[in-house]
Amino acid sequence: MIGSLSCNTPVIVQGITGRMGRTHAALMRGYGTNIVGGTSTRTEIAEAAGVPVFANCRDAVLASEALASVVMAPPLETLAAVEEALTAGIRVIVTVAEGIPLHDAMKIGRAVRRAGATWIGGSTPGMAIPGEIKLGFLPDVCLRPGPFGIMSKSGTLSYECGYRLAQAGLGQSIWVGVGGDQVKGIRFADLLPVFFADDRTHAIILVGEVGGSEEEECADALLRLGVRKPVYALIAGREAKEGVAMGHAGALVFGEAGSLASKTRRLNEAGARVFGSIEAIVEACVSDFADPQARKTALR
Repeated sequence: MIGSLSCNTPVIVQGITGRMGRTHAALMRGYGTNIVGGTSTRTEIAEAAGVPVFANCRDAVLASEALASVVMAPPLETLAAVEEALTAGIRVIVTVAEGIPLHDAMKIGRAVRRAGATWIGGSTPGMAIPGEIKLGFLPDVCLRPGPFGIMSKSGTLSYECGYRLAQAGLGQSIWVGVGGDQVKGIRFADLLPVFFADDRTHAIILVGEVGGSEEEECADALLRLGVRKPVYALIAGREAKEGVAMGHAGALVFGEAGSLASKTRRLNEAGARVFGSIEAIVEACVSDFADPQARKTALR
């Protein structure tokens, strides 16, 4: 479903009358996203960010045929918001809140799987298909249509990668912030088939971090599927201390599991190229893809 999103996909914003909801609904509309409405418990408000406000997702979907939702709700209200969206028939749900309670996140995951929907989050800046649609708050200045599929745990590091690629005349095909919470929806390994099947995507950039097992899972998936397109990886958290969460809730290292050394070794063994800095990964991407002849060599 992610790869088929476009500027024609009808999108609603849950929590659109809040400060963040209004702000980012307007920014998403300004980018070209087809924001068709929003929801709010404040029933006295009929319009926000230039679109109608509905009392619930069911009414919004009936009026607009929305297929995607950006949930601008606090962590403790995210579960209820997602359940409401799924009941209304929403197929892609982006939840930006960080720190969704663990059991709530597990319930969201089960509900999404039962519904056959896609959940991006929690703790995500969202996703984008540059030139088509933006769901969340990825900075416009970093978005430019191009050959790289980006999947990232870290918003700010991926912004920097995206911006530098855009400045170099390259850009992104699909950009997904998988989020930094311990329990979340879509993960790196889930995105590999999406990127491999997408004709716009010629290479993949993975921006990970120490802690958790997601990068190792992605390495296992690469070994199963085969490296069908070049994979460039950057793992943040070189100085992270064992047993201490560094930034995201999922960035927790215990012994070798989830460490920089483990992730680097596993990804390298699976055929990915792992870099030690933003400068190094961007330089390699530009070197391989800026020149058409070099791009052909990189894709072999």
